[in-house]
Amino acid sequence: MNLKDNYRIELRAAIRQLTDRCLYAASKWAGEQLVGIEHDPAKFTPANTRFQRGSSSIRRRFRTTDVISTPIAGVSYVSTPIMEEDEIVDGDFYLLAKSYFDCREYRRAAHALRDQGGKKSVFLRCYALYLAGEKRKEEELMELEGPLGKSDVVNRELASIERELSTIRKNGTIDPFGLYLYGLVLKEKGNGNLARTVLVESVNSYPWNWNAWLELQSLCATVDILNSLSLNNHWMKEFFLANAYQELRMHKESLLKYDYLHGIFGFSNYIQAQIAKVQYSLREFDLVEGIFEDLLRNDPYRVEDMDMYSNVLYAKECSSGLSYLAHRVFMTDKYRPESCCIIGNYYSLKGLHEKAVLYFRRALKLDRNYLSAWTLMGHEFIEMKNTPAAVDAYRHAVDINPSDYRAWYGLGQAYEMMAKKCYKRAADCNDRESIALNALAKLYAEEGRIEEAVYYYKKDLERMEDEEREGPNMVETLFFLAKYFREQKKFEEAEVYCTRLMDYAGPEKERAKSLLRGIRMEQTGAPFMDIERFPP
Repeated sequence: MNLKDNYRIELRAAIRQLTDRCLYAASKWAGEQLVGIEHDPAKFTPANTRFQRGSSSIRRRFRTTDVISTPIAGVSYVSTPIMEEDEIVDGDFYLLAKSYFDCREYRRAAHALRDQGGKKSVFLRCYALYLAGEKRKEEELMELEGPLGKSDVVNRELASIERELSTIRKNGTIDPFGLYLYGLVLKEKGNGNLARTVLVESVNSYPWNWNAWLELQSLCATVDILNSLSLNNHWMKEFFLANAYQELRMHKESLLKYDYLHGIFGFSNYIQAQIAKVQYSLREFDLVEGIFEDLLRNDPYRVEDMDMYSNVLYAKECSSGLSYLAHRVFMTDKYRPESCCIIGNYYSLKGLHEKAVLYFRRALKLDRNYLSAWTLMGHEFIEMKNTPAAVDAYRHAVDINPSDYRAWYGLGQAYEMMAKKCYKRAADCNDRESIALNALAKLYAEEGRIEEAVYYYKKDLERMEDEEREGPNMVETLFFLAKYFREQKKFEEAEVYCTRLMDYAGPEKERAKSLLRGIRMEQTGAPFMDIERFPP
């Protein structure tokens, strides 16, 4: 049996086990990788290649080398035994609880398993309680602060779940799924170090739960933390490292991992989307657009990751493509956060910023931790000159992901706009210390908006003259205006400011002399030398 056949056996078992525990996102991920494994060409049949049709053009586009389906550098992966089930112990009650769970009746599901002691039943009962607590937390947030407000509301089930799972972990009777949930609870409670340890135990004993890997990755804020993890060398570790490198902006390392994985999972839509994300970070927009076009041809009802595709179309100002994508996801599933974000991008590109904000708000009502929506909504508020709302949006974004440089940049831009407004208000309110006008002039000069800087330097000079004030601000203002008018070839005005600087002693006077000599040389048409660069 070859390597790919082993992977298929493992993934098929994992899909059944994950689905049986209602870990549907992890089960879906495993299913995508299962059908993404390349088949032996001799075994190709219409039945087993139908889902894989259309991916070869993507592979040709981004594959840089021929990758064989053996571990990197000849490293052999560990073999993890497939876990045995205990459903005979809990059978009928478990089936009843799972049916309640699937109907989102979480407390009812937990109650049905109250007397069941099997590992699988303990996990599902605790997981149902966790989700019941999350559901109640969302309801309280809506009641107290609204869908986008901040609040101290917490999941009230965390403490009891933590106590129970901690006890059975100490007793050695916890299974990998219980460890995953215990790690998730510890993370929610802010105990990141213990959460990492527990999640490592979970993925080492059961490596096919992608949810556990994602939670572990979210706790690896630095490369040092990532390198300190004691992980078994299972092939799932390659997926984890590729994703972790991407989040840490180690793009070259991430692409190498995905390139290797693509040699085995050649038809995986997930891998293709992840490669598109890395290339998006590298601003290879044409390449990203091509990958997403092929993804949609192969998986036409896909909504996942399509918000990034809309960002590419927005950056390229492709209104028709963005309109088509928005219509497509709207018809597929209009109540997905990604769909709302795509439609918001479309309205933003059309200059309809109020409508764009409306759709970003809808995305956040569906998922208040949806990072892209907070950041994009902040951009829209900047366009609408609503800086307080922009600051609030960007603050939410950096609270969710402190490493999101776009949100930090937007926050800085918003604070800068607020600073200008505040300085202008201070100047209008008869700023007695006369610092607001100078601060405004400096801000505009740093932005390269020289005309605005000149306007405020002149106003500052007028006020200083009226109040008969001298000092560093006066010297700075005179030098700026002298240099500006010299560059504008308005030599008479430049000379006036230089002459005033001659009244100062010390280095200011010498700099003024040098500047004045340069002005007079330019006036006479003599060969120009930038005398300011040399000491007097």
